Amino acid sequence: MADQDDLIDYEEEDDYLPPPTASAALTSKVDDAAATAAPDGDATAAAGGADAAAKKGSYVGVHATGFRDLLLKPELLRAVVDCGFEHPSEVQQECIPQAILGMDVLCQAKSGMGKTAVFVLSTLQQLDIAAPTAAAASSTAPAAGTDAAAASTPLKAEDNVAPAATITPTPVQVVVLCHTRELAYQIRAEYQRFSKYMPGVRTAVVYGGVPVRQHMALFKPPAGSALSPEAYPHIVVGTPGRVLGLIRDGSLDLSHVRQFVLDECDRMLESLDMRKNVQDIFRATPHNKQTLMFSATLSKEIRPICKKFMQNPLEIYVDDESKLTLHGLQQHYLHVEEKAKTRQLNDLLDQLEFNQVCIFVNSVSRADQLNKLLNDCNFPSICIHGGMPQEERIARYKSFKDFSQRILVATDVFGRGIDVERVNIVINYDMPDAADAYLHRVGRAGRFGTLGLGITFVASDADKAILDQIQARFEVSMTPLPEHIDKATYMPS
Repeated sequence: MADQDDLIDYEEEDDYLPPPTASAALTSKVDDAAATAAPDGDATAAAGGADAAAKKGSYVGVHATGFRDLLLKPELLRAVVDCGFEHPSEVQQECIPQAILGMDVLCQAKSGMGKTAVFVLSTLQQLDIAAPTAAAASSTAPAAGTDAAAASTPLKAEDNVAPAATITPTPVQVVVLCHTRELAYQIRAEYQRFSKYMPGVRTAVVYGGVPVRQHMALFKPPAGSALSPEAYPHIVVGTPGRVLGLIRDGSLDLSHVRQFVLDECDRMLESLDMRKNVQDIFRATPHNKQTLMFSATLSKEIRPICKKFMQNPLEIYVDDESKLTLHGLQQHYLHVEEKAKTRQLNDLLDQLEFNQVCIFVNSVSRADQLNKLLNDCNFPSICIHGGMPQEERIARYKSFKDFSQRILVATDVFGRGIDVERVNIVINYDMPDAADAYLHRVGRAGRFGTLGLGITFVASDADKAILDQIQARFEVSMTPLPEHIDKATYMPS
C-alpha cells in the first residue's frame, strides 16, 4: 500500500464548515426515517445512521419486504416491476433507505446480491431532473413552449443577454467510477433500464479505446455549434483514466456533483495508479456530497482507505468471509495435467448441460489460443480480453449478454461485476492468482440465489496452494469433481 497520508481525510479539514444542504438535513433525520423504512422494525439497522456501526451478516433476502416499502418514486417502482423483481435482497433493504437520505455508504456483500441496484435506484431517487443551470444558461434557455425555430434564432446584441458560447449546460449530478469498460457499459445499461419511466434522465458512459473527441462532444459542443443544455447528461459512468482526462481538458465539470460512486472499490483503490486518478477526480467534486462504495471483497486493510473519502458512513461488512460464497453454487476441483486441460474441457462441455458458460484463463494469449481450439473442436465460443479493440469488446459482451453466444473465454477483465443472468457454469481453466479473484470469477454463476456450478482445474503445486487458501479463507466445501453431476443441482428448472 502506498503512504495513506496523501489521501483525502475529512478529519483533517475541521476548519471547513460546509453550508447546510437538503441532503445534510435529511441525513440528520436518519434515525427516525430509517426506523420507518427498515424492514420488520429493525431499529438496530436504522440506528446505524447515527453510530456508523458496522453491519455484519450474509445479506441474503430473508424478509417479506417489498420494494414499495423502500419509499421509491412511482416511476422507479414501475421499472422494478418490469424487471421482474419482487423482493429486495437484504443488502438492498439495509442500504437503500439510508442511501436515499443522503448518507455515505461503504458496503460489502456477496456477488450477485444486487449491489448495483442499490446505487442506481438511490441516485435516481435523488436525481433532480429539473436542476437549475447557471445564470447564463437560465437567461438564454428558451421558455417552455418555445418552438424549435424560435429557440434556434441567432441572438442579437440588443437582446442584452450573454452570448451563446457562455451558456452553462445542466450540471452533472452523479459520477460513477468502475475499473473496466465492460462494467461501465453495463452500469449505464442498468441506469437506462431503471429510468425507463423517467424520460428526462440522461446518462453518458465514457472509457478508453474510444476517440476522446467523441466523449468531449457529450459535454462541450464543437466550436461554432449551438449549445443545447438539454442534451447534457445528469449521470456520468466511466473508467477513471478517461473521466480524469475529460476533467483536465475542461470538457467535464463535476463541480455540481451530488453523488460520487465507486463500484468494485477495493480493486480501484488497491491499484496505486487508479487510486491516484480516483483521488484527483474526487477533488474535482464538491466537498459536501454523498459517497457510495461497493464490492464483494473488502479487506480490513482497504477499509480505512475507503473511509478517507467518506463522512460517517453506514458500514456493511461480511466479516465472516465464509459467508461470501453463494448458497446455490456447487464448487468442485479437478486435478489435471496442463497438457490435458483442453481435452478435459471438451469432455465437460459435452457432458454438462448449460445455458451459458464462462471459461477463465490468466492471459490474453491463452484466451485467444483456447478460443481458437474450442472453435476448431466445434464449440462456437467467443473471447473477451483487454488486448482487443474497444468496439469489438463491447460487441462481444453484448452478444453474450443477449444470449447470442453461449460459451465465453475471458481473462479477469470479465471477472468482476459483470452480470449475465443466464450463466450457470464457470470453469477456471487456469487457477486464479488469488482467493479474491476466485470469488469474483465463480460469482458470475449462481447470482441472486440461483443455481450454478463452478469447476476449477488444478495442474501444479502452485495451483494446489491457492486452492488451499480458497478453502481455508472462505470455508467453502470444494470437493473433487464427481463422475456424474445431477443437472437439477446446477441447472435452473
